[in-house]
Order: sequence, then C-alpha cells, then structure tokens
Amino acid sequence: MFDRPRSQGERVILVHVDFNGVSQEEELEEFHLLAVSAGGIPVATIRGRRRAPTPKLFVGSGKAQEILAQVQEHQADLVIFNHALTPAQERNLEQLLQCRVLDRAGLILDIFSQRAHTFEGKLQVELAQLRHLSTRLVRGWTHLERQKGGIGLRGPGETQLESDRRLIRHRIKHLNKRLEKVRSQRDGRRKSRRKADLRTVSLVGYTNAGKSTLFNRMTGASVYSADKLFATLDPTLRRLDLPDVDPVLLVDTVGFIRHLPHSLIAAFRATLEETQGAHLLLHVVDAHDDNRRECISQVNDVLKEIGADAIPQIEVYNKIDLMDDTEPHLDYDDKGRIKRVWLSAARNEGLDLLRRAVVARIRDEDAAPPEAGAPPHATTAPRRPTLDEPVAKTESVDC
Repeated sequence: MFDRPRSQGERVILVHVDFNGVSQEEELEEFHLLAVSAGGIPVATIRGRRRAPTPKLFVGSGKAQEILAQVQEHQADLVIFNHALTPAQERNLEQLLQCRVLDRAGLILDIFSQRAHTFEGKLQVELAQLRHLSTRLVRGWTHLERQKGGIGLRGPGETQLESDRRLIRHRIKHLNKRLEKVRSQRDGRRKSRRKADLRTVSLVGYTNAGKSTLFNRMTGASVYSADKLFATLDPTLRRLDLPDVDPVLLVDTVGFIRHLPHSLIAAFRATLEETQGAHLLLHVVDAHDDNRRECISQVNDVLKEIGADAIPQIEVYNKIDLMDDTEPHLDYDDKGRIKRVWLSAARNEGLDLLRRAVVARIRDEDAAPPEAGAPPHATTAPRRPTLDEPVAKTESVDC
C-alpha cells in the first residue's frame, strides 16, 4: 500500500506538537521508535506548541515553512506527524512540502503491513489499510477531471476517484466475508477447547514489553522476538504444562500502544477475540520503563474497549535484569492472592514464580463459584490494585 523508493530506508522528518502547554517526552521517544521500526531514517525532529491544530495545515504557517526548510535541507522523502491528520490536512501539507505526508495511524498501519506473515494477518492489515485509504483517495486524483464527452471520450459517467472508491468498497466487503469465515473457524476451535476443558492463558501488554521472549521461555517455542515495536503481529498458541493442574494453552498476542487506530482494533477483531475468550490474562509490563504506569493504563483501556477488562489478570513485571538490586519475587494483595510477578525472561529468572502464580489463580478459579449469568470461563475477578497501594506480603527482595 505504501511505496518505499529506497531499499536502505527513507529519510523522514518527524513532527510532534505539544498542546495546551503539556510536554510529552515519552510520546516523542515512542514516536521515534515507531519511525525506526517502519524502516525510516529520522534526519530531523521538529517540535512545536499550540492550543489547537489549525484546520488547513494542522500546524501554523510559520511552523509549516520550518518543516519545508528541513525537507529541502535534508532532501527528505517523507514527513510523519505524531498526530491524527484529516485527509484535507494531508493533501494541503503534501502540496506545500512536495513530499509524502503520513500521520501516526498511517505509520502504525505501515508497520503492521511489514509484520504480517500469516494469511489471516495479511487480510486484517489490508482491511485496516483500505478503511484508512478510502478517506484519502482524493490526494491521488486531484489532477483528474470528470470525463468529457465527444467521439471516443464517452465513459461510464464517473470520475476515476468514484471508480476507485467503488472498487475499494467491493474489496472491503470481500475481506469482511473472508475474515468472518476466519472468525467462525476460531469460534469452532474455542468451543472445542471449552468442551475439552482446556483453559487459555493470554499474554497481553504494551508493545516491546517482552511478551514473545517470555512466551518462548515458557513454552520452548521459537516465536520471533526483537527489541522493536510490534515485533509480533500474528497470534501464536502453544501448550503449557503446569505442575499439579491440567495443561493450558498459552497465547502470544500483538502488543498494544497509545492512540491505537480504531481501524486496527476493528480489523483485528478475530485475533483479539483470543484475548476475550481467555480464562486468565498475564499483563506483561516493562519494569524498567519509567512510564510503565501509563503503559499499564493504556493496555487496560484497550482491554476495556474489546470487552476483556473483567477477565482475571496477573501483572508480570519483566526486564528486571535492567534494574538495580531487584530479584525475582511475588507481590500479594491484602487477601493473600498473587497480584504481581517480578522476573527476567531474557535471563530465564523467575519463571518458576510465574508458573506458581498461574497454578494458584487456576485453583482459585476452580474453588470459586461463577457469578450468575457469567460466561463459563469467567469468575468473580478481584479489583486490580494500583501500584500506589501497599503490598500486604512480599517474597524475596521488594523494590
């Protein structure tokens, strides 16, 4: 869907605007990582402050001229905004800057298009891209006028833009049908697992929190993992043997991120339903990240949006090998239940504690009667404590 004229990467200008005087350094750092993950080479970062975006160019005319100067100086191929742009703003910016302009949603879609490898993943990415592109077709056809009459020039009576929109609507309808078939197949597999009384444990968390590394350590799988955003896109299921309880299915899922495009959530409905149907969520957190609380909040917001916020959850604080004086240990709530596991998947430290936590939660689920009207796998989930609450009991060294 997006051209990449340079195989070694495109030279990109990054634009980030702070609104209402609130500086968000963590968003700017994440934005830079997104651009690198997409294969771009950031050559300049332009920042600004505004009360509200302008309707025409999103930024003011002076800032737009500053961006133009940087584009010309660095011979940039692409300008990426860390914000959502309207189709008109993208078109106006491209006319001014004489290069391609992309917003945050388009950047994430491009990364997803590179990461999708399975048939289902490619369908989902194409659907999300077409929905995003359908509102931006006018950028590519502003040079075409309605077909004129005359001998040999009489056409079907529609512009190229109208024809392309019709073709895209037809393709979206076709993709929805194919994904609906995928969804029904997943439903069938989930029903078979429920009949076999096979529980599902799903790894969720912010992107690049270490879910795939933890998945590989727990199951012995070889899922691709890397220190980059959205290294994993396609979900993977593996059997996980646990002591004293029946085996479970462990699911590795795509990572979440702030300002996740709604078109992606809609397109990846079939995949996200693996999380919706889980018996237990292991919320993987980058313990070394200074902004981990905000990342936890962002993940919980997405879980609420897809209807998975009521599923029991254990927080798994990963990457403690990057922290000083922190050893693998468990945190308990005031009722003596495990609420948090500290470990290092990279060093294979603390995984026995995580297995113990999963077994304990499964036993609690078996012991507690389900609420009236609740799904077969759901039990009454305790309120998730915040990081500011005191810890009632701690094993090993507390940090």
